[in-house]
Amino acid sequence: MKTIAENRRARFDYEILETMEAGVELRGFEVKSAKAGGFNLAGSYAILRNGQAWLINSQIPPYQPKNTPDGYDPSRSRRLLLHTSEIISLAGKLKDKSVHLIPLRTYIKNNLVKIELGLARSRKKSDKRELIKKRSAEREMMRATSR
Repeated sequence: MKTIAENRRARFDYEILETMEAGVELRGFEVKSAKAGGFNLAGSYAILRNGQAWLINSQIPPYQPKNTPDGYDPSRSRRLLLHTSEIISLAGKLKDKSVHLIPLRTYIKNNLVKIELGLARSRKKSDKRELIKKRSAEREMMRATSR
């Protein structure tokens, strides 16, 4: 599996409770651009609407800007391909207001563009500070042991 894009900020801002894989419905020129590494997940999220999962606010710039259809929106909403049972399960878990559906990374699996979604809960500012302190302490210990 080749990773195309990763939402590194999501792992810091959210506590990931559960992950799942979903396909992404793309147009042909979007697939080529995504496989070339032109997929941006910063600030994107997923929602459930009318029994379907949608990826909102993800950016896929055109592969060839002069050869794209008129009116193409790089940040359009894209449908996520999930089984009905998975969507029903997610709907039940998303009823809690503090739980969000966040894209974690995009990758290629069997020549198809897939996205890893995370069921996540927002971290408080104090939790983020704690995480930073913990990581820096671990880093210091690694430096001390390597000397």
